[in-house]
Amino acid sequence: MARSVLDMAQALIKRRRFAKAITILEARAKYYKDNFEYYLSLGIACLYLGDIGNSYHYFTKAREIKLTSSRLLLGQAAIFLRRGNTDRALQYYLEVLESDPGNVTAKEAMEFIRVHGDYDTICRWVDSGKIEQFYPPLGMNPDIIRNGVLVGLAVGLVVSGFLFFRSKQQYNLVGPRANLSGLELSSDERRHAETRTGQSLSAYYMLDTSAITKSYSDSLQYFQEHRDNAARVEINRLLNSNASDSIKQKASLLAGYLSDPTFDTLTDSFSYGVVASDPVLYRDCFVVWAGRISNARLYENGSWACDMLVGYEDMKHVDGIVPLHFEHEPVPPIDVERAVRVLAKVSISDGRVSLEGRAVYQPLAGKTLP
Repeated sequence: MARSVLDMAQALIKRRRFAKAITILEARAKYYKDNFEYYLSLGIACLYLGDIGNSYHYFTKAREIKLTSSRLLLGQAAIFLRRGNTDRALQYYLEVLESDPGNVTAKEAMEFIRVHGDYDTICRWVDSGKIEQFYPPLGMNPDIIRNGVLVGLAVGLVVSGFLFFRSKQQYNLVGPRANLSGLELSSDERRHAETRTGQSLSAYYMLDTSAITKSYSDSLQYFQEHRDNAARVEINRLLNSNASDSIKQKASLLAGYLSDPTFDTLTDSFSYGVVASDPVLYRDCFVVWAGRISNARLYENGSWACDMLVGYEDMKHVDGIVPLHFEHEPVPPIDVERAVRVLAKVSISDGRVSLEGRAVYQPLAGKTLP
């Protein structure tokens, strides 16, 4: 008997093939409208894949259909736990235990919060992948069961492979991300860091040799420390300064190594006031700003735009009004009646700050932003 797409996707999730499960489920969205298991499966797959924005969206859709599912509540709790919002996570774990008093995952997660619930520890667990032990359990991988006769060999290979991968991953997190020795400044570039042409007359930032070399050195150091936003600021400073052409070229090459962050990985976010005071310096940096949405509009090409009232989440004070644009589908699930937190890239449009949206977060109805 042929299996449904949902059954096949759930089997793929058990086998940890999350990306393929998401692909086949999203292609059948119109056939599973208002299906709890459909949205729950997508939410769990996105969670394990690290796509927290879409995971939150699908869990929210599932909760609109059914409220008392331990797997759903564990998934929603995990999202808040990843963000360091332990109070909200505990609320969900308590809901799990109300209907399932023996739930091991909820109990272990609550014990973790009690003993190790500080934000720095949570971030380390997210980075290392250990946080997944508090995700909705997937059970034994059927592929492992099927290959049970080779378990000795399989375990040896998996353990050695895992240790190699994890040690390499940890090295990448705390050590050099890439070999950028080719981008180090030469002694000649250090001595002649300022441009020798008349271009310096039109430079936005006028820097001396010491300031230029320090800014470039800082940009390399910030990159290796995974502080891409801070590195971008120094790169912008150099590209809009009287630095020599060779230094600007190297700064441009370094910019190509920078990565886009998520809510969980963003470091060195800047306030609206800081960005607005010098937009050129913060162009292409990423920010997380809270506020409310007005004048929302959807275009025929699938893009979505609005005006964001930054700082107005409590409806008391507006730091500034910024155009916010999401270029591609899916349209972000934003409720304009509630406060919102946005991850976005800073750009400049008509001389003013604007945002290129990447992800959004909104609390449950009736709740406030953490």
